Amino acid sequence: MNFVALQMLLGDRAKYIGLVMAVAFSTFLMSHQSSIFSGVMNRTRSQIQDVQDASIWVMDPKTQYFDEVKALNDNVLYRVRGVPGVEWAVPMYKGLPTARAINGDFRTVLLMSVDDNSLAGAPRRLLAGDIADLRQPDSVLMDRAAYSFFFPNQPLSTGKAFEMNDHRVKVVGIFESSAPFTNFPVFYARYSNAIRYQGRERNMMSFVLVKAHPGLSDEEVCRRIRASTGLTARTDLDFGWQTIDYYIAHTGIPINFGITIAIALLVGTLVAGQTFYIFTLENLKQFGALKAIGVTNWRIMGMILLQALLVAAVGYSIGITMTAAFFEITKNNIDLRGFFLPWQIATGTAVAVLIIIVLASAMSIRRVLVLEPAIVFRG
Repeated sequence: MNFVALQMLLGDRAKYIGLVMAVAFSTFLMSHQSSIFSGVMNRTRSQIQDVQDASIWVMDPKTQYFDEVKALNDNVLYRVRGVPGVEWAVPMYKGLPTARAINGDFRTVLLMSVDDNSLAGAPRRLLAGDIADLRQPDSVLMDRAAYSFFFPNQPLSTGKAFEMNDHRVKVVGIFESSAPFTNFPVFYARYSNAIRYQGRERNMMSFVLVKAHPGLSDEEVCRRIRASTGLTARTDLDFGWQTIDYYIAHTGIPINFGITIAIALLVGTLVAGQTFYIFTLENLKQFGALKAIGVTNWRIMGMILLQALLVAAVGYSIGITMTAAFFEITKNNIDLRGFFLPWQIATGTAVAVLIIIVLASAMSIRRVLVLEPAIVFRG
């Protein structure tokens, strides 16, 4: 009977291809848009993830997310260092100065600081140069996206100069950063240089980066910092998710992506359901003949579900391959870096496709179950 079911499905190539393409299109839209949404949300915490030396972030109690901070008083640093369980704590500055190349091109850039002495907080994925060279006067690290903008079509090399808020600075290293949410070029400089490039204000420190003593959990040290200083202390993972939650709750990004994903699910269900229902109607006499020779309703249901699962498997495979191919083709594009197809989304899409095909086949199954075998003897 399974062979008969497959022959019935594959015998009408036009409708078979239509069913497969409906599922493939829905799979592509759902997996592609879900992956883009996941990548956009992950970008909001990218600079938090790039700091690998410290795992605890201390900030003003009213801080809601990474991109909006209130400067801390310098005394905060010493209060945090005095908390039992803190191995070390260093200041961190985050600002948005303007950088200008020799040819006049300029952009607002994301400037992050590292500790003057230990260089804690520096990025680790260097493509050229050395982190230790940040100890040179007026030196910075820049990410690959910044280099391609300020020095287009030039091989990666250090020693190039440009201006940052009327200060002449030199590139001593080029690194691969996690893509920032705002797509600004990313720079790193020593803390003392970073606040000078930005322009001195009364309070300049954005965060305090903390390393817990060995043997103490980050959560315990965070609790101690909160109790001793009244400031907010979060692990890098918690702070990253807090930033993601803010963008989900206060922007229209989830709604816009959700609408697209819902439309893909709806279109897939309607198109596949209608096509599959028409396919079943055109084969009613064949199903009637099977019932006339004694094939049970359960066996016929199994045949229809086999046809549906084959369509789902082929359509899903085509759609998910299209999504994976898109991200593979665009992975070297600077503006699209950081986007990929997570396995969770691939699995979730497979479940959604299964729901689509079950709903599509449900109408057909009902039509066949009430079918009278005598239909095979009519006209």
